[in-house]
Amino acid sequence: METTITLILFGTFALLLFIGAPITVALGISALVSFLYIGENPIQFVQIAFTSVGSFPLMALPAFILAGALMEAAGISRRLITVAESLAGPFTGGMGAATVIACLFFGAISGSGPATTAAVGMLMIPAMAKRGYNRGYASSLTAAAGGLGIVIPPSIPMVIFGISALGFAAPPEAIEKFGQFGSVSISKLFIAGFIPGALVAASLLTLNYFMSARKGYTGSNENWSARNVASAVYQGFWALLAPFIILGGIYTGWFTPTEAAIVAIFYTLVVGTFIYRELTWRDLFGALETTTWLTGRVLLILFTATVFGRLLVANRIPALIAESTLALTHDIFLIWALFIGFLLFVGMFMETLAAIMILVPVMLPVAYSVGIDPTHFGIVMICTLAVGFQTPPLGENLFIASGISNVSLEEIALKAIPFAAANTLAIAVIAAFPQLSLWLPRMFGY
Repeated sequence: METTITLILFGTFALLLFIGAPITVALGISALVSFLYIGENPIQFVQIAFTSVGSFPLMALPAFILAGALMEAAGISRRLITVAESLAGPFTGGMGAATVIACLFFGAISGSGPATTAAVGMLMIPAMAKRGYNRGYASSLTAAAGGLGIVIPPSIPMVIFGISALGFAAPPEAIEKFGQFGSVSISKLFIAGFIPGALVAASLLTLNYFMSARKGYTGSNENWSARNVASAVYQGFWALLAPFIILGGIYTGWFTPTEAAIVAIFYTLVVGTFIYRELTWRDLFGALETTTWLTGRVLLILFTATVFGRLLVANRIPALIAESTLALTHDIFLIWALFIGFLLFVGMFMETLAAIMILVPVMLPVAYSVGIDPTHFGIVMICTLAVGFQTPPLGENLFIASGISNVSLEEIALKAIPFAAANTLAIAVIAAFPQLSLWLPRMFGY
């Protein structure tokens, strides 16, 4: 019975994807066909889908999307980029480094890879081209750094992972091993993502330095000026304060991630309306329209992926996969290599949020079985799937960077390969050393 359901579920899903059906349709129809095969009342399909959006943490999703859209409209993101650009100066690869830093800043308020690529790329790709950078190189670097948008907290995929993982209770041996630190929460994921995000950014900065030195990208002819940096920081003070308020409030326990998203919205409205005075009613309605479209898109996937996941668990498919994997090897490093290689492959073809919702029920039991902390697993999973933003054929960041720079997708994808390799090396380090993910949460008592 379990084997038949597995074949029907995954077979229908793969067939629909092969003929070009949207992933939401593929998930929904494959789940519905499986429901009908096992004789369940189809109304349960609707009930499970409806209850999947009833969780309090999920409220953070549209709130963070709205906060990011408002910050771009209010001029906050532009000022963050100006601060990063002021740090470039005459240093080798300075403008490239400023692009990576700008993506770090914007990622701390957007939580989205494509949004980070678009916001930073619109300003930095033309700026790099004016400084003598090859437009293909500038575009590939921006596409790679845009992936930091989902690695640096607050992150929309971290919210989705937290919601997905909360549905799976840790086995007794995992509770005994991890104790109070073995739980999964969105706040804990946000804290855990800070050091790994900085490490991924450091890998991009290092590679950018050496590639810029080889290509002769020496920076501007102007000397680095502390006065210019101070001026940019002064003008962007309220913009720089935004990520500190959002993350600081979460880390200190003043408010939950969901409450932090609401705080971010009100902070942006106040700064954009009364301090910068750039936020108009037209911008506000545009931000609401963007939020509605993106949230609806995510919720449609969430509806069907939740039902899909429930079927997997009900038919012990994750347990069977875990047993099959452990029958091959118990070596944790080899299992990590299998995880990372598989997620890199999946990220090339599947949207990040859909991949998380589908794969968490399958892969998390295996992680528990070999003694991997679920928070550590979640950080590695999100970092690895972020590489998919810069690898074809899906590669959303590549399409955005190509549209901004008017450089062919093929050229950008080819030039992005070294950055994807650097990211993968950083991910391997994060996987091998769990303390990189878990030290900060334990410092904050999680």
